[in-house]
Amino acid sequence: MFTPRLQQILLILLETEETTSIKRLAEQIGVSKRTIQRELEYMDGALRPYSIVFQSKTGTGVWLDGAKEEKERLLEDLREMDSIDTGDKSQRRKRLILEMLKDRTAKKLYYYSMMFGVSEATISSDMDAIEKWFERFHLQILRKQGYGVSIEGSEKDYRRAMRSFIDQNMDTEMIRDFYEDRENSLLQLINKKNENTMYRILDKNILKRVLTCIVRMKNSNISCLTEDSYIGLILHITIAINRILKQEIIEENEALLSQIKKDEEYEDACLISRALEEEFEIEIPLIETAYIWLHLKGAKRQYVKENSSEQDQLNSLVNELIDAYDPNIAYLLKQDDEFIRGLLAHMEPTLIRLKNGMNITNPLLDQIKQDYAVIYQNCQRIAVILQNYVGCEIPDAEIGFLAIHFGAAIVRMENQQEQKRKVWIGVVCASGIGISRLMCTKLAKVFRDRVEITPYGKENITPFIENKTDFFLSSLPMELEGVDILEVSPLLLEEDIEAIEEKVSYYERIPKVKQEEVFTRQLEQINYLAVQIKRILKEMFCMKVDPYIGFEELLVAMTEKLTNYPQRRYQIQEDVTAREHMATQVFPELEFALLHTKTKGTVNPSISFCFTKTLEPFQDPYFKEIRVVILMLMPEDEHSKINSDMLGFLTSSLVEDENLIDTIFEGQEGAIRSELSRCLKSYFNQFLEQTS
Repeated sequence: MFTPRLQQILLILLETEETTSIKRLAEQIGVSKRTIQRELEYMDGALRPYSIVFQSKTGTGVWLDGAKEEKERLLEDLREMDSIDTGDKSQRRKRLILEMLKDRTAKKLYYYSMMFGVSEATISSDMDAIEKWFERFHLQILRKQGYGVSIEGSEKDYRRAMRSFIDQNMDTEMIRDFYEDRENSLLQLINKKNENTMYRILDKNILKRVLTCIVRMKNSNISCLTEDSYIGLILHITIAINRILKQEIIEENEALLSQIKKDEEYEDACLISRALEEEFEIEIPLIETAYIWLHLKGAKRQYVKENSSEQDQLNSLVNELIDAYDPNIAYLLKQDDEFIRGLLAHMEPTLIRLKNGMNITNPLLDQIKQDYAVIYQNCQRIAVILQNYVGCEIPDAEIGFLAIHFGAAIVRMENQQEQKRKVWIGVVCASGIGISRLMCTKLAKVFRDRVEITPYGKENITPFIENKTDFFLSSLPMELEGVDILEVSPLLLEEDIEAIEEKVSYYERIPKVKQEEVFTRQLEQINYLAVQIKRILKEMFCMKVDPYIGFEELLVAMTEKLTNYPQRRYQIQEDVTAREHMATQVFPELEFALLHTKTKGTVNPSISFCFTKTLEPFQDPYFKEIRVVILMLMPEDEHSKINSDMLGFLTSSLVEDENLIDTIFEGQEGAIRSELSRCLKSYFNQFLEQTS
């Protein structure tokens, strides 16, 4: 260990080939000769990793004896080390917490006073201040005369404190850089030593070997962890290995061991333990494997594993949360595949964390509470369901993450309901070269892809340009009959940006006549939509089955009528089943099921209906006495936007258009086709208005 003063002494000695007196060292550093002599007592131990010997001769002075290469290596290491500003109280106390977490063995106050270059009284005062931080995790700073200071508490609480400290102090930008290339970036990252980097808490060599070991495993389940969970796993294992190598005793946790399930995460934890045992030639206790298992269970993944044995319970919980959030929009939320997948992927590790008292940090919490107050309040309400499910209180951080998922889904839903287009802005100056170009650059940064910006000279504006431009911005006085012109400062002040925002918001919501080439593309879209509507109405069918039919049998029956190609039938069945596993599409409160999915099993959008032979409700428990099953399919092709909007309109109509759903319940194919024709005609007219 190099204390700050020892670093200074070594840097001075490395800068000269001559001997240096103790007096000169004291003068250069600004301390007494006695202090320098006390520091030099630690010199031999500090230089042990290097082939360098500290030499001293009475009456002559001190110097470093060793090869040039070794001195250069020492100099490089010293320059990489962070020199803590001991005058910064908060920084010093944060670092003191770190050092006590790093090594829980008892240390005397003198040890820390030498490390930070302050008095023992100052360290004692710092200990008083940081005691409250440890108390949050039920840990105590134990002080014994002649023995020193140490942390006292359970293994579980120590790990909670360690994880919290890492979460609070880890550099998120470093995480992002690291995630682009996990192995190389982290190896580079651990060499960046500064006060905002958490890797000082870890043994550099152990961290490298752990990372190499995990990467070498090429385990797909570990690879799919999100960036913060992956780094958290590496840190967790590194800390554990460091403690095992020190032969520190780990408390047995019978409650945790009794919870272990021989699931996929446990198999992965065992594989990790075996790989680490080979790498470090140690024996990893079962309790450490259990903690790795717990970490994997509580880790977030980039995608949800849909075949999990507990998936049905998870699906049920997610559906209950959505229903409770807002019954009026629950149906529409359940049609958002991105939302369902994200919420399922989030809830699995969330339940593990809550059941095991594991904390998570939400850096966006305050912003969520302020900017999305209503959504957060709704999520506080549905958190009661989650609380009853896990049997413990739900922290604000977890509620905040729920709000992120629900908020994103609601924004998507609102955007789908409100069609917006790109706004064309002309920026005018005398020549079209100078000021207007600078204004265009600033506008592009503010409004991004919401606008199309073109600079013009005042004399270059023709009737054609007037017709294709929504409004003009000008730093010069201008008057053109029938043309919307907003006069602004060349610097585009804040009030100018606000005025431009108002105009952009207005124009992006109203239809616009496009240019000729865009018009050609619109004709193609209109033609495609007309053909698809005609095909949907022509190929639509109704079928009737036994009221006791189950889900799989019904799906087979409907797909057999849809296509004669077995491979396509199997693809449709697989995709519909996978979508149903994500979140059920059976809506007993609406008396129908809407089985919808995007699939390669069809080349055209389609809709079909299945009733019981008597038109009475289905009797199989899965269908919960609904009256009709609607199968809606969308092909995976380049027309997904048009198809999605059209089928989305029909989906909304099933809830909002009473004539449509009442006609469907009657089960008469001709009448249903007529109602569908009416709805699709309405959508087609809307489409024409939006593209005109």
